[in-house]
Amino acid sequence: MQRRLLLTTVLALTALSAGAESPMRPYPSGASRIGGLMNISIVDRTSGAELPIYRHRGEYWVAGRPGARYAIRARNAMGERIMAVMSVDGVNVVTGETAGVGQNGYVFGPRERSDIAGWRKSDSQIAAFEFAAAGNSYASRTGRPDDVGVIGVAMFRERRPEPPPPVVTPYPSRDEYSGGNSSRERRSEAPPAPSSMGDARAKAAPPAGSAGNADMAAESSASAMARQSAPSPSLGTAHGRRETSYVGKTTFERASSQPDEVIRIRYDSRENLVAAGVIPVPQRWPRPSGPSPFPGSDPGYVPDPPARY
Repeated sequence: MQRRLLLTTVLALTALSAGAESPMRPYPSGASRIGGLMNISIVDRTSGAELPIYRHRGEYWVAGRPGARYAIRARNAMGERIMAVMSVDGVNVVTGETAGVGQNGYVFGPRERSDIAGWRKSDSQIAAFEFAAAGNSYASRTGRPDDVGVIGVAMFRERRPEPPPPVVTPYPSRDEYSGGNSSRERRSEAPPAPSSMGDARAKAAPPAGSAGNADMAAESSASAMARQSAPSPSLGTAHGRRETSYVGKTTFERASSQPDEVIRIRYDSRENLVAAGVIPVPQRWPRPSGPSPFPGSDPGYVPDPPARY
């Protein structure tokens, strides 16, 4: 059964690849996915498995295979509509623009899930996401190689309709008050004035997601140095083969111009991530000098010796 997702701020896209996707299945326990408003993971489309996500020095990484097709799996974890502006290698996956958070994206209904599997070409087609050498990536081939190797999802809540103003009840006339307590009664009926201190705190609050930018910049610099000594070419995402994927359009008004949450996942080949220390290498039994008491590690039982001649 095919479902549809949605496209952006004024026009929001609803999309799900048809036919080319592996069958939907329940999430396995302990799957590698991150995010609060939406659960985000990267899926190998050949096996259907979610790729492990490694956390290293404050950043998230996945290991890709050159030539393998992948998808960004997103599930709305909220009971309301959420818009996701998605980018790969610094390029908006819907419009092909150099990515910005104010651009078009996909709108997910409450608890809705979909695999975003390629660059959107029309209302009915995509070009598949495919891991490739960085020089063959879509971003590099269109003159934008600086941000190759990263997947981003910026999430926005929807603006809710403002409630109607409260009904104002007029004060009764002076003649209706009894005795000399009219002014006191009028003062008690007036609502308390808002706290100026509370207003100042609200205005001084920093925008969501602003903390930690300096740390992320430092980590990016360290990761870039690690990639310079990588043992194999870095990966990017190619403009793969055409596939069928239908979308519809809807309207969506963001509650804020700034994202409520941003997910950043970097990727490279397994060899490069092992060399950079992102993927830990299991410790092996050290072989001593001279004869080794355990020269092999294959399990089994004692075989018969070969026949003598």
